[in-house]
Amino acid sequence: QVQLVESGGGLVQAGGSMRLSCTASGRTVTLTDRNMGWFRQAPGKEREFVAALTSVSIPYYADSVKGRFTISRDNGKNTVYLQMNSLKPEDTATYYCAADYGAIRYMGDYFMPTSYAFWGQGTQVTVSS
Repeated sequence: QVQLVESGGGLVQAGGSMRLSCTASGRTVTLTDRNMGWFRQAPGKEREFVAALTSVSIPYYADSVKGRFTISRDNGKNTVYLQMNSLKPEDTATYYCAADYGAIRYMGDYFMPTSYAFWGQGTQVTVSS
């Protein structure tokens, strides 16, 4: 069973920065050549796409975070990151890391939660105004 573990969430003031990390635990799984995604879900709202990194490290971002968030991968640490700058109160949500295991075929697939086979438990990010 593949398990993803997110870390790095917490409380930050508006305008601040935070970096989320996603690693794999359980059986040996490499994230280095996987399509990876970050999603978030605020209370009472649906889970929404934040950012994705393709298997060849092409990034995609939601319009709401473009220019403020950066998704990256450290192959040596088998870890995917989400660097979040200029945070806004509307960024407050639980953030989830997700890994694709072969379902993604088209560009639109990266933005759909249903395209990702494995998920972490989530990490809470709260941005105060």
